Amino acid sequence: MVRVAIAEDDTACARQLQEYLDRYAGEKGEQFQVSVFPDGLELVESYRPDYDVLLLDIEMPHLDGMEAARRIRQTDPAVIIIFITNMAKYAIKGYEVGALDFVLKPVSYFAFSVKLSKVISALRARRQVSLMIPDGGGLRKVPAEEIYYIEVADHRLHIHTAQGTFSMLGTLKNMEEELAGEHFALCNKCYLVNLRHVTRLKAGTVTLSGGQELQVSRPRRKEFQTAIMNYYGGGAR
Repeated sequence: MVRVAIAEDDTACARQLQEYLDRYAGEKGEQFQVSVFPDGLELVESYRPDYDVLLLDIEMPHLDGMEAARRIRQTDPAVIIIFITNMAKYAIKGYEVGALDFVLKPVSYFAFSVKLSKVISALRARRQVSLMIPDGGGLRKVPAEEIYYIEVADHRLHIHTAQGTFSMLGTLKNMEEELAGEHFALCNKCYLVNLRHVTRLKAGTVTLSGGQELQVSRPRRKEFQTAIMNYYGGGAR
């Protein structure tokens, strides 16, 4: 699932971009979750780093796409930005805020699909971080994003995923280093949690999307809560 935000004050253009995303999904077998904002200001004010890609019109009345991108970059250095504009000279400035590319208006489906394929390739490259885990005499490749949490018990690591639990030798310290940048945090000395899968945090427990409820130790509570807030945009990165 690719999460897309469109900031475009021209409703016809916004609708066309949605139609292009639907067409691309049908042709390529991709899935998109799309949110539409009528202005850059509305996007910035409600922004959380949940999106994979932003499609930003450069010229908007309350907050233009370039300034919106600058503000978003302060809390989300990873999101992919594509500018939609009718003036190429402005789009070139997009590289100052780390834009991947731009599309000129009027937007043709061919040009849009080329840029979108570039986005998909970039996202896949990012998501290739995986663990190679011993399994039945062989090795199993487990993508980091599919891991709910990693537990240390009886001098072994237990990797809990949607496909089951796998065990291997190792330490949480080494695993934390290996998964640096993949949004994992310790909730106590025994559990390394994937923040992508946190659905609830209350008192001394954290609930994950797989239904697991884990204890959050008192010494780790503040640091763990801060990690969650940073991931979901509630604090500074």
